Amino acid sequence: MAITTEEKLVGAQAISNENDSRTPSTIPDHKQSLAEEIASMSPEEFELAEKKLIKKIDRNLVPWMTLLFTMSFLDRINIGTAKLAGLNKDLKLTSLQYNTASMIFFVSYVAAEVPSNLVLKKFRPSRWIPLIMIVWSIFQTTMGLVTNYHQLLALRFCLGLAESGLFPGISFFLTGWYKRKEASKRISLFFAGAVLAGAFGGIFGYALSRMDGVGGKSGWSWIFIIEGLLSFVVGIASIWMVHDWPDQAKFLTPLEKEMVILRLKEDTGIMQEGTFSWKVVKKALKDWKTPTFMLMYIGCAEPIYSLFSPTIIAALGKFTTAQSLLLSTPPYVLAFITTMGTAYLSDRTGKRGFFLMFWSAMAAIGYLLFLVIPIRYPGGLYFAVFLTTCSIAPCIATVIVWSGNTFGNHYKKATSMGLIFSLGNSGGIISSQVYRGKDSPRYLVGQGVTFGFSCICFITTCIMFIGLSRENKRRQNLYGSPPSIGQSNEWYSEEGKKKYGLEGMTREEIVELGDDHPAHRFIL
Repeated sequence: MAITTEEKLVGAQAISNENDSRTPSTIPDHKQSLAEEIASMSPEEFELAEKKLIKKIDRNLVPWMTLLFTMSFLDRINIGTAKLAGLNKDLKLTSLQYNTASMIFFVSYVAAEVPSNLVLKKFRPSRWIPLIMIVWSIFQTTMGLVTNYHQLLALRFCLGLAESGLFPGISFFLTGWYKRKEASKRISLFFAGAVLAGAFGGIFGYALSRMDGVGGKSGWSWIFIIEGLLSFVVGIASIWMVHDWPDQAKFLTPLEKEMVILRLKEDTGIMQEGTFSWKVVKKALKDWKTPTFMLMYIGCAEPIYSLFSPTIIAALGKFTTAQSLLLSTPPYVLAFITTMGTAYLSDRTGKRGFFLMFWSAMAAIGYLLFLVIPIRYPGGLYFAVFLTTCSIAPCIATVIVWSGNTFGNHYKKATSMGLIFSLGNSGGIISSQVYRGKDSPRYLVGQGVTFGFSCICFITTCIMFIGLSRENKRRQNLYGSPPSIGQSNEWYSEEGKKKYGLEGMTREEIVELGDDHPAHRFIL
């Protein structure tokens, strides 16, 4: 529905006519002249300008963010390809030592995610994100120079520490640019970059391993060195390619900045605002939605770290390393299709929970097939690889978007999403320990544990859907319909305070409410 001139004027003036010249929030006040310029547009002109604005934001944000996460995922998973290229043999690693080296990445990764999200807000994204990428690329490159287990272990720990800020940071960053029903396609697209990294990263790594002997280095060394150098180049370029929050973005004109902020306020009222305080952090910790989303995310994150392994496919038959890597590609391609298809339908319908229920159930069925199909039927097991792969990938992106859509107050969202990623990515620790070499070729322990995590994802999705549905219904019964387009000032006006029982509260206290504000409605 097009926004009328009157609605645009009310919404724009609500932004510009605050008591102070600059509110203590992430969204600043803007000049009255810009508000009047927006208000002077006809509905058709505003709709056309909005479409052009979204395309401009997409061009400047999504492709580069996708590239960054693709490089991150390549650097994270290439130890599996290095193993096939002789890493274990050259460093004389036992099965336990290799699993520990895989696991130690996630220990530091998980520990640093929440602090990194808070730092992202304190420092400019255009500086923080390139910095951590340059640092991790140095650790990645030097992994190609290690000569023993302890050096590998130390660098994997440092790699996880440096990489920890990227995935949660990008997810958090993008939710600060788009309306809630626009975010799924964008976040899914950058996650789909990781899916493609899985599809072709193994083949790329195998090609690099053919450099075995060049410069006196083993093939696995060149995998780490070349991919690390590529990340370094991308990290340097990111200094100019990564942008800041909407009010600071250099690629937007002052009018476009005003339009972005107006769109966000019309979608979520004052939920995009907020200043840092430990009270807000505590609210995030006490909110039942935070641990529920944490369990939901680990329910699909643990499988993602165990799912796409050429080693597992190699165990299905007498395949060479090259054949195993090639056979692992088609499931990733299918996962890319299901991820983007789900994102499109999720944004179009404005629904998240139903898609998560469906795909987590499909993933559980896939892991059940791993447990019951005998090894003498490799075709059936390969089908299970397809089913689990195409099911888990859309779950990851949908949980990220749903959690970002749910939490209000800028710093509450940063804290909650950081915690969600922290527990979720600890699934990598579990995955690296339950898929043991001695359990080859069926890996029943690992597949059984992962089946359980898929069930956790399904159960917590049901709990979240029911809980949010009841809360939406309760607020509707008590307070009536939420503010419509052009009525964003109702969130904090005197009339709005009376309607929602917030008399006597300052604007800052109302902002602190975040998603507890009675005017807010949760996306299901």
